[in-house]
Formats: sequence, C-alpha cells, structure tokens
Amino acid sequence: MKKRKYLFPVITFIISFACALFVATKMFPNNPFTGTKQEKATTSKYKDGDIIFQTSESKQCEAVRIATNSKFSHCGIIYDINGKWFVFEAVQPVKLTPLEDWIKHGRDHKYVVKRLKDDTVLKPEVLQKMKDYSQQFDGKDYDAYFEWTDNRIYCSELIWKIYKNAAGIELSKLRELKDFNLKDPRVQKILKERYGNDVPLQEKVVAPSDLSDSNLLKTVIDTY
Repeated sequence: MKKRKYLFPVITFIISFACALFVATKMFPNNPFTGTKQEKATTSKYKDGDIIFQTSESKQCEAVRIATNSKFSHCGIIYDINGKWFVFEAVQPVKLTPLEDWIKHGRDHKYVVKRLKDDTVLKPEVLQKMKDYSQQFDGKDYDAYFEWTDNRIYCSELIWKIYKNAAGIELSKLRELKDFNLKDPRVQKILKERYGNDVPLQEKVVAPSDLSDSNLLKTVIDTY
C-alpha cells in the first residue's frame, strides 16, 4: 500500500514535466538560442560574450566610418550555441550568423575581437541572461535611422543594450548624433537620404567606435 501511495505523485510529476516540455517546444520550436546537444566549442580563442568588429562594404558603412573617425563600421556579439560559434548581429533582419560566415563578410576578412578586462563577471548565469534577453531582438528589422528604440535596432545599439540590460554593464556613454563628424559630403548624402531636411541631431546614439574604444574592453584578436 505504501508503494502505491508514493507511486501516484511520482507518475503525476513525470507527466506534468513531460507536458511542460512539450508545450515549451511547441511555443519555441525554432529557438536558435536553445538546444539539447551540449558540446564543447571547437576552439578556445573566443569566449561567450566577446565583441567582434569589422569593416563592411557599403555606402552607409563608409559614412559610419567617416562620421565616427574609425575603421570599424559593423560589430556583433559572439555566442557559443551548442558548441558552435555564432555572431548575433543587427543586419536585415537581426540574426545569428555562423562566425566563419560573418568574418567573410568583412573587408579582406579582417576583424578585431574585444573582451571585458574583467570577464569573470560573465558567469554562466549572466551569459544565459544575455542570451535570453537577446531573443527579443531576433528577427527584428535593422534600424537605418538610428533611433533609440527597441522597434528596430542597429549593430552597436544591440550590443550596448544586451550588456547594459542583461549584464548591468555600460560599455560606453551614449552620445547624440550631432557629436559625430557630419560635415563630410558622403555623410551629408546619407543623412539627406534618410532624414531629408529634418536630421534628429539630439537623437541618442552609440557607434561601433564607442564600443571599440571602451576602457572596459581589451583586444584579444586583431587581424588587421
């Protein structure tokens, strides 16, 4: 009788757990941030949460480099997803890109990887929180207007918000659009195309150069 008494709660728990797992799978069947296969990443020169920078080829990226006086025009955050390296990046749309493919998209395949000087703060639970927070942006549109909202998002804004809101780390101070070099004709042309005569000079922004120059980061890989 005692065995039957305790057997029913155990069976009930197992069934409940299985149902919950089934529902979660149905709700997020293609969630790229989760999986059951856990493997060690194939290389150790990268770490979860590293930030990677490159020079992209486009007129807008050229304007970004000129306006920010930097060689970098694009950046992303490196994640270990089930033993494989990906870059979570704000392009069209925001997505996870295999690291090797991401590197190939840059000029001459050059890139720089930066890491927190004190990366001990990125404990497993913090990194998981960052990945969980990242999911709300997955699939969203790229923000070509550089607005400080979550409706659309651009590359450096994405990284800044992940670190700030999920890890409690402010990588750099925010600036206003007017703080950048906007006088160059190539920059003026892009601004005219985007905003017409109503350029939002007071809009809060963060550039790839602001992140790359952060005194909280150190360079761990530089292929330039």
